[in-house]
This record gives sequence, C-alpha cells and structure tokens, in this order.
Amino acid sequence: MKPAVHAFFDEATNTLTYVVREPEGRACAIVDSVLDFDYASGRTDTRSADAVIDFVQKEGLDLQWILETHVHADHLSAAPYIQERLGGKIGIGQRITVVQETFGKVFNEGTRFQRDGSQFDKLFEEGDSIMIGQMRADVLHTPGHTPACLTYVIGDAAFVGDTLFMPDFGTARCDFPGGSSEALFESVQKILTLPDETRIFVGHDYKAPGREDYAWETTVGAQKALNVHVGAGKSKEEFVAMRNARDKTLAMPRLIIPSLQVNMRAGQMPEPEDNGKSYLKVPINGI
Repeated sequence: MKPAVHAFFDEATNTLTYVVREPEGRACAIVDSVLDFDYASGRTDTRSADAVIDFVQKEGLDLQWILETHVHADHLSAAPYIQERLGGKIGIGQRITVVQETFGKVFNEGTRFQRDGSQFDKLFEEGDSIMIGQMRADVLHTPGHTPACLTYVIGDAAFVGDTLFMPDFGTARCDFPGGSSEALFESVQKILTLPDETRIFVGHDYKAPGREDYAWETTVGAQKALNVHVGAGKSKEEFVAMRNARDKTLAMPRLIIPSLQVNMRAGQMPEPEDNGKSYLKVPINGI
C-alpha cells in the first residue's frame, strides 16, 4: 500500500509533521506534531497545530492515531491539543519509561509525576502493529538518538523521526542522556534492510551546505548509497568515531528545557501550582 503523505514544515524548529492517510479512504494518522512556544515570554501558540487540524477537517479525514517517534528535545508536542479537537490515540515507544525516569530526576519531579508511560494511550514495542483504517503500521524500535525512538513503517513509507536525516545531512546526535552512537548505527542498519524503494520521511531538515531548499523525503536506496554518515558501506567503527567527535561540538537545542518537561508528559504541561499556573524548571548545570 502506498499511503498519501502530506508534510507540514515548521521553520522555527526545522520540524516535520506528517498527516498519513489511506490512498482510498478517510482514516489517517498524524506523526510528530508541533506546539509553538516562545521561550522569552513563556507563551504557547497553536498556529502550527491548527494548520494540521484544518487540513484534516477540510479533507474530511478520520484521525485515528497521533504518533510520536520519540520524546523530542527541540519542540513541544501538540498531541493533546490535537486529540481534544480531532480524537485519536496518542502512541510512543515503550521505553518512554526510561526517558521519564532519567529526566524525572534531572527536573526533580515529585511523586505526582508518573514514570510508567501512563500519560500516553499506547506504548509500542518492537514488532507491534496497528491498523489505520485499511493501512497497517509496523513498529521498529530504533534507539540511539534516545532510548525510546521508534520508526513507523506504513505501507511503503517509513517515518524515522531523528534517526536519519536527508542523505546530505547524515544522522542524529547521540549525546543526550541514554543516547548511544553504537545503538544508532544498528538502528540505521535495521531501517536500511527495508526495500530500497521504501520512502523515508525524516523528522527534521536543516538544509545541508550547498542545498537551497528544505527537503524531507528520500528512499532507503538513496540512504544506502549517499548518506554522508552511514552510506557507501561505512563501518560501525568509522561511524561511532565520527558521531562521538561531532556531538562534542554541538550546542544544546534551544528548546530542550521546556520540550523535555512537556513531551515526557505526552504534551501536557506540568501540573498547575496552588495559584493555578503551570511552571517549567531550569536545572542549573543539570543537562
């Protein structure tokens, strides 16, 4: 099956959100939604999510799943906002519990913060599958960027999150807590066992040097041949050395502090305090 895929690019965070729909039918899923957030003022905005909602409604689609490839560190998820307006179940990888335990400690969360993934409607494991109307989505556990990263394979399309970028940009960083360049290499190899014609939809694009336009769709075959980090038969040893050295030069994402606190809660804000307002913490020298 060849699902229809409509992409929404958020230039503020270089993030791709996808609406994946049946080629003939109304069922759809949304992958990696974005809630706009202005760090300086602490204000949220729903422009990006509203554009996706408007598309789903105008096309007369039935939203069945709101899928997260992982706990994002560079943007806030709009999953609960979209769910409130369109329905659907929110899903993420089962190892979200590892991420919650790790960052529950980083942000000194109290006992009210559950670390069992119960904020999500469904926790996926390797080999799980779900139906989106007549489309089957298969789940691959592809850790390395984070312990909980997933790839969703829906028909001939694979939604890889931050595991792979466009071939001219390479792969994701692995230096967040729980990340592993060794694990990422193995996850990439798993993705590259899919048929060469499989369409790959990446989670971000940053326009590699020399490229004028943003891009987000490639293929397994192109990644095998051309990916600057893992293509053309590069060894695991070469990749790990390159990835670890490169990661040491990277600054933290601009929105990592709010993103982690919100996304490990399935897109919900921390519980309001006694004045009715929610607050985000900044751990000094904590990340």
